[in-house]
Amino acid sequence: MEGSSSSFGGGPPAQQWEAQHSSSFSTGIEKFKGRYLHSRDYKEPREFMDKRVVVIGIGNSGSDLAVEISQTAKQVFLSTRRGAWILNRVGQQGYPIDTIFTTRMKSFLQHLMTSSMASDYAEKQLNMRFDHVNYGLKPNHRVLDQHPTINDDLPNRIISGRVRVKPNIKQFTETSAIFEDGTREDIDAVVFATGYSFSFPFLESYVKVVENQVSLYKYVFPADLEKPTLAFIGYIQPLGAIMPISEMQCRWATRVFKGLNKLPPRHDMEADIKHKREEMAKRYVASRRHTIQVDYIPYMDELACQLGVKPNLPVLFLTDPKLALEVLLGPCTPYQYRLQGPGAWQGARKAILTQQQRIVQPLQTRHVEKHTSTMPLLLKLAGALAVFAVIFAYL
Repeated sequence: MEGSSSSFGGGPPAQQWEAQHSSSFSTGIEKFKGRYLHSRDYKEPREFMDKRVVVIGIGNSGSDLAVEISQTAKQVFLSTRRGAWILNRVGQQGYPIDTIFTTRMKSFLQHLMTSSMASDYAEKQLNMRFDHVNYGLKPNHRVLDQHPTINDDLPNRIISGRVRVKPNIKQFTETSAIFEDGTREDIDAVVFATGYSFSFPFLESYVKVVENQVSLYKYVFPADLEKPTLAFIGYIQPLGAIMPISEMQCRWATRVFKGLNKLPPRHDMEADIKHKREEMAKRYVASRRHTIQVDYIPYMDELACQLGVKPNLPVLFLTDPKLALEVLLGPCTPYQYRLQGPGAWQGARKAILTQQQRIVQPLQTRHVEKHTSTMPLLLKLAGALAVFAVIFAYL
């Protein structure tokens, strides 16, 4: 299992984390006389000054560590079993990548496409930045089949030679690592960015975790409690920001605790849990890291429906077209779930309409004149048709 902490979405806060590098121990790490540690024990790159270091795992933790350690180490080797598609934090026109991806329009368009079509498009865009084959990173799985690895600096470190991508390690000797391609490298240290397992030993009579699988209704409520008095918050790995999701889970949980919202019958909750597990197994490569994956907008909307706070796009287009366009085309920020229903906020509309300015404002420390060009009529027409398609889908 490769690193599960993510810059894009983040891993779930742990009740008890256990480093998972047992599979690597079978390759003879106990013979290695250098230093080895799990990524959770990493402190700073100066620890590896002028060392030859292997980082095992190309998740977000592994790639971040490889980049940072390479600033002081003599050489860093990044070992991966499967490879990875590398996304960057800075997206088109310099906007944060999550504000570009997490829009209702893109979510709608993705549902219209097959997984293969969406992967074809995304992989083409990623390879335009750098060819994953040339950099030794291209995996066998498609880009949408695994939790994303986000790193702006890794290609720069690879092209400069400070980080060298290697296959999985076959075995360790006292002073070196032998890789599955037969190559051998002398090393001084090993960092396992191999992910975590989680458990709740103090709640075992209520919640059982098996191979990182746990049965929770919408990843929040145990389905078999006599009364809904226990909720798990932030126990997800989202393709998007985790804090707004945790807040939405809290809003729902507190209303359930107060009796303002009711949970469905146990058999309905168990059916929902089973369905989610099956869908996840179809979508992602088999891995212990892909057990609590959620997509940001669909999951937020799912929780919002429990609360009655999901924005009503057709009504918005009839009553407030300007706001509706920003809700549809702009980043799906948490303000959208404060427009109506319990917890509605009077300032939500203004916050949504001014969010684009707030995104770029911290960057504008030097005034530059901005020249805007008129969008071609054809693009305007295509955009209008897409908007009507989304409205129709919501009806």
